[in-house]
Amino acid sequence: MTDTPTTTAPAWEAPLAGGTLDASVDVPGSKSLTNRLLVLAALADGPGALQGALRSRDTDLMIGALRALGASVEVGDLPSTLHVTPGPLRGDTAVDCGLAGTVMRFLPPVAALADGPVRFDGDPSARVRPMRPVLSALNVLDVPVHDESGDPVPGHLPFTIVGRGHVRGGSVDVDASQSSQFVSGLLLAAARFDQGLTLRHVGTTLPSLPHIEMTVETLRAAGVTVDDSRDGIWQVAPGPVRAGTTRVEPDLSNAAPFLAAALVAGGTVRVPGWPASTTQPGAMVPDLLTRMGGTASLDGDVLSVTGTGEIHGIDVDLRAGGELAPTFAALAALADSPTRLRGIAHLRGHETDRLAALAREITRLGGQCEETRDGLVITPRPLHGDLFRTYADHRMATSAALLGLRVAGLRVEDVDTTAKTLPGFTGMWLGMLAGTGSSE
Repeated sequence: MTDTPTTTAPAWEAPLAGGTLDASVDVPGSKSLTNRLLVLAALADGPGALQGALRSRDTDLMIGALRALGASVEVGDLPSTLHVTPGPLRGDTAVDCGLAGTVMRFLPPVAALADGPVRFDGDPSARVRPMRPVLSALNVLDVPVHDESGDPVPGHLPFTIVGRGHVRGGSVDVDASQSSQFVSGLLLAAARFDQGLTLRHVGTTLPSLPHIEMTVETLRAAGVTVDDSRDGIWQVAPGPVRAGTTRVEPDLSNAAPFLAAALVAGGTVRVPGWPASTTQPGAMVPDLLTRMGGTASLDGDVLSVTGTGEIHGIDVDLRAGGELAPTFAALAALADSPTRLRGIAHLRGHETDRLAALAREITRLGGQCEETRDGLVITPRPLHGDLFRTYADHRMATSAALLGLRVAGLRVEDVDTTAKTLPGFTGMWLGMLAGTGSSE
């Protein structure tokens, strides 16, 4: 991690809140669900469709990758409607992963079903993200893998999967301590393996378990038999993946900064389309915001969060929802007491080392944010304006916008990195503020 700018574009001047909020924010579809559903649609037994799909850099990279592998993905009357027609999986092609963990971790098992070599590469920042667990599992399943040096179990991008048209399947052990995506990627393709797959997690910790539960539920909805009755073991039976039409839930983690803004500025922010039940880690948001001083209520499918401007520190294990850490670290820096975020050591292997990045940038603003073995301790201090670097990480950028509601002169480097999962973020943020009411 360096101070080298990730873009030459001018920094975005984060707007201060002009008063209490009274706004409704329509949040687009879940990236996590969209990319899982796209993979399953490309492996299905017939044409299918996604409605309400997220269109962002990550999802467009997935669309491009599936097209490269032989699937047809066509846009419907709305950009968020995608029609997917499976085709024979083909090799002698390349996959651009960009900085999308779902592309680099979900598609190697799919590429193993292709009829030839598939080369994977991505952005420079993606080349440091861990890949060995999923590639090692494919190696155990007799799928040839190599990098440019010939290493049969590469640790990072770039690498090549040599597809043979089928995968034997069977049993495999995986250490998913660094990312639950290693489990999800193997499970998503497993029904197409000759023998299905029995996967055992052998690591000391398993982060983001709700994301694995999301994978299991999407598989079952597509008619795939999954046995997850034993902790840390998943068994997927071989068989068809049923085609169909699916509506994608709003991205609850992307809703988090907007809802958290109610605590920073005071007032109410509403997000329509909030599901009554979900496997998204963002389901933790209402409870966490309540613990930090807000109130949350669900009226039909509209979640409302109201704050007074007072923010309280918390001690919380975010193992199940590590992607929420940047939002709650920003809130913690504005709180009236210290906060400890635990269980998130795996964030060191995300788009950037998020723990180091958050500690560095909050400290740059005058705050006190210290790394621990598995998280952060944030002690509130008076903050001042400065450049907030994002390290090509979309959640760093949204956390900076949240701080900027109260910190004058905060400038956000490369705010357009939010297009990874939330295109048009700055317009949505300004739209939320346009509904500010009286500051009395």
